Amino acid sequence: MCSSRGGYIMGKRVIVQLSEDEYATLRMWLSSGKTEQRLVNRARIILGSARGLTLKGIAAEVGLDWQICMKWRRRFLASRIEGLKDKSRRGRPAIITPEERVQVMALACTEPDDGSNHWSARKLADASGLSKSTVHRILNEASLKPHKTDYWCGKSPDPEFTEKQTSILGLYLSPPENALVICVDEKSQIQALDRTQPMLPLRPGRAKRLTNTYTRHGTTCLLAALLVHQGTIEGRCVERHTHEEFLNFLKHLYRKFPNRELHVIVDNYSPHKHQKVMEWASKRTRLTLHFTPTYASWLNQIEIWFGILAREVLCGGAGVPNKNWSSASCIT
Repeated sequence: MCSSRGGYIMGKRVIVQLSEDEYATLRMWLSSGKTEQRLVNRARIILGSARGLTLKGIAAEVGLDWQICMKWRRRFLASRIEGLKDKSRRGRPAIITPEERVQVMALACTEPDDGSNHWSARKLADASGLSKSTVHRILNEASLKPHKTDYWCGKSPDPEFTEKQTSILGLYLSPPENALVICVDEKSQIQALDRTQPMLPLRPGRAKRLTNTYTRHGTTCLLAALLVHQGTIEGRCVERHTHEEFLNFLKHLYRKFPNRELHVIVDNYSPHKHQKVMEWASKRTRLTLHFTPTYASWLNQIEIWFGILAREVLCGGAGVPNKNWSSASCIT
C-alpha cells in the first residue's frame, strides 16, 4: 500500500480521505442550486473517491470520461479544495473603462426613450455602443437588474391597523369555539371564453394544444368564500358585483351554516360597507364582519386562493359562461 497526501492506494483504487470541512464544502456544492455544474461534477468525483469507487465506477456515476475523473482526483490530492477550481487562463483580460461602466449603469437606472418600461441588455448595448457581453458584465458586477421589479407593501394609513390586523390573525390562529372563519371577496371581469375547436390532448412529444380562435360569452364575477380551517370553498357567479349580490351571498352563507357563529373577513370595497349590508349584519347575532385595514386586503386569505384559481384554472383554459356556477365547480 503506498500513501498519498490525504489518500491511499488499494490496488488500482485510490480512496480519498476528507476532513470534516472538506466534506461539508463538497456537500454544500452538491446541495446548492446556484453552484456551477462543473464544480458539482468535481465534487461528485471526490466524494465517489472517498467512498472507495474505482475510476470506472466514478465515471459511470458522474457521466464523464474516466481520464477527466482521474485529472480532478489528482488535482484534489495535490491542492485539496483549491485544486478543484479553474486556473486562470492566458490572454489579455477585457478592459472596461470607468467611463463605460458609469455610462451603462446610469442608462440602466433611467427609463428608455422608446416607451418600454425597462432596459434590456441589447438596448443598452445599442445605446452605449458597447457589445452585449460587455453590458452583461457591467450589470452583473454592479448587481443591476433592469428587467426585474420588486414590490413592497406600503404603510397603511389606517389608524386602527394594529387592532384590525391582530383581530384577523387571531381568528386564523385561534378561532372561537363553534365558530367558522370565512374569507369572502369578489373576483370580477373573468373572461368567459370558449374555444372554437376541441382541445387536442397532451401526447408524448407534443404539448396540449388550443386554437387561437375563441368565442366570447362576456365576463362574469365570482363571489367566493373560503372556510379557512376547513379548506373548502363556497362560490357563485353573478353578472354584477353590487351590494345586492354581496348581501344575497352573505344570506346564503348564513342559512347554510345554522347554529354556527360566523366570522366573515372582507376588504373595504364599498358594496361590503353598504348601509343595507351593515343594517342586515347588525341584526344577526351569529354574524360578525371583520374589515381588513386600509390597503391591506392581502390579509384576506381568499386572495391566495384567487391566485391559485387564476394560475391553475383560468390561464390557458376556457371560461365558464354559466352564471349559476356551483360551489363544487369552484374547487380546484
